[in-house]
Amino acid sequence: MPLSHAVLALLADGPSHGYELKSKFESAVGPQWGGLNIGHLYQILDRLVRDGHVIRSHVAQSDRPDKTLYRLTEAGADELREWAVSPWARSSGFRDELFLKLLAGTRLGPETLAAFVSAQRRTYLSDLAALTRLRREQDDPLVSLLVDAAIAHTRADLQVVDGAEERLAALAAHAGELHAVRPEAAAGET
Repeated sequence: MPLSHAVLALLADGPSHGYELKSKFESAVGPQWGGLNIGHLYQILDRLVRDGHVIRSHVAQSDRPDKTLYRLTEAGADELREWAVSPWARSSGFRDELFLKLLAGTRLGPETLAAFVSAQRRTYLSDLAALTRLRREQDDPLVSLLVDAAIAHTRADLQVVDGAEERLAALAAHAGELHAVRPEAAAGET
């Protein structure tokens, strides 16, 4: 489970409490991954403690409630090393709403396909501009790498959209002809 392993990686730097781990995670990968829900983090930590990968201890504080500190165990370090060197493979294919929208556009005709492609192109160009600004602001090498990866993914998606109209035009035109001949198909009647 990737988030569990990310928590183990953060604990490899030394013991931390929950909110500190949340902050470290969001600093390291947050711009692309998004925020880490603190409730979810504590569920992950409970699981890691249960599995023997992390131990928890309580640190007394005079002016506040006790702090819970989490520390990586040797078994946790072994698990992290094993996970870190194993190759990652996409397990669920390329399940992306973009492909479903292209499917719909080819079935609803050339105007629908063109409208979607145009709107999606604008969205990707806006995303690229925001990512480029974010990249210029980054000093952290890991975050810079993640932003560069997001830029590369967005450019690849933009290439798909740019090629979609031309490559799918025949399918969309055929669907448009079918709807013109059988308007009830467009209305959902049989």
